[in-house]
Amino acid sequence: MIRNVYHILLLCIVSMILTACSHETKPIQPSTMLLNKGCYPYAISYNGHYYFTMQCTTGDSISIWETGEIEKLTEAKRRVVWTATDDFGNHFWSPELHRLNDRWYLYFEADDGNTDNHQLYVMECQTDDPMTGEFVMKGTLQTNDEWNYGIHPSVIDVKGKLYLLWSGWPKRRAETETQCIYIAQMQNPWTVSSERVMISSPEYEWERQWINPNGNRSAYPIYVNENPHPFLSPSGDRIFVAYSASGIWTVYSTLGLLHAPASANLLDPNVWRKESEPQFGADSLGFVSSSNISVFPSTDGQQTLMLYEVKKRENNREVRTIHLKPIKWTTDNMPQFGSMDL
Repeated sequence: MIRNVYHILLLCIVSMILTACSHETKPIQPSTMLLNKGCYPYAISYNGHYYFTMQCTTGDSISIWETGEIEKLTEAKRRVVWTATDDFGNHFWSPELHRLNDRWYLYFEADDGNTDNHQLYVMECQTDDPMTGEFVMKGTLQTNDEWNYGIHPSVIDVKGKLYLLWSGWPKRRAETETQCIYIAQMQNPWTVSSERVMISSPEYEWERQWINPNGNRSAYPIYVNENPHPFLSPSGDRIFVAYSASGIWTVYSTLGLLHAPASANLLDPNVWRKESEPQFGADSLGFVSSSNISVFPSTDGQQTLMLYEVKKRENNREVRTIHLKPIKWTTDNMPQFGSMDL
């Protein structure tokens, strides 16, 4: 009798172990192409799900995708949450979905048809499920009195304080254009409450490329720091801002990196340090990595993942694909982006 009970208990324990193992999350492997067409990817993990956004190629709508497995993005559920209307909406670019104060906020940029008039926008969804709740327009994010230009908004909560980051002009352009990275504190997810502070401008040669090797160029010099992507180290003691450097239309577009202690006054430009070399660039196969990335934790918290673009030429056309890879951290809490691993 005792032996039978023992055998039953043993079988139950073995069954429980096998069941637990069968539900373990498999680590993300290097170099996974998720989409064969797309740009400006962004993802967030929340309650066992991944929520993904990217820039629509036509720029006239914003969608959200939901999946339990980021590697199966092509099978993800999709929802269109905003579409251009006759009186509003041109160039809906670089959307990002954020979970703040138990609500969802969707940040993006748009203009009146003239890209010189880009502004930053935010929408709010009060339900727990962004795939079903209504997104309501909260309006523009006014970043300075001389509202001249703003693109690529992103936000981050650092030790209970909310910050907005974006790319903008120091002043209205004349004969040249310079895009810089700015930061400001927010009163709430839709209101800027401090003066803007510039934390990066194009200063290194690898940040100031605007002419391609074949001579193709913009109509005038454009020096670029744009698309800031803020994220914290796993310990939470350091903030990083990855950004795009040099013209996205060139083969020189690459990834720059800023960082500061999370405990510092982030509105003080002196606390920010810029890495002197690009972090992620062209590979030996002749592909060029676009510098648009998104860094986020896996749903089980065991890995730090990164979405990134790959640019290449096919039939004299530029093609952008979206890839996924895990990144590593050094002992002093610095991210290691590695190679493109194509």
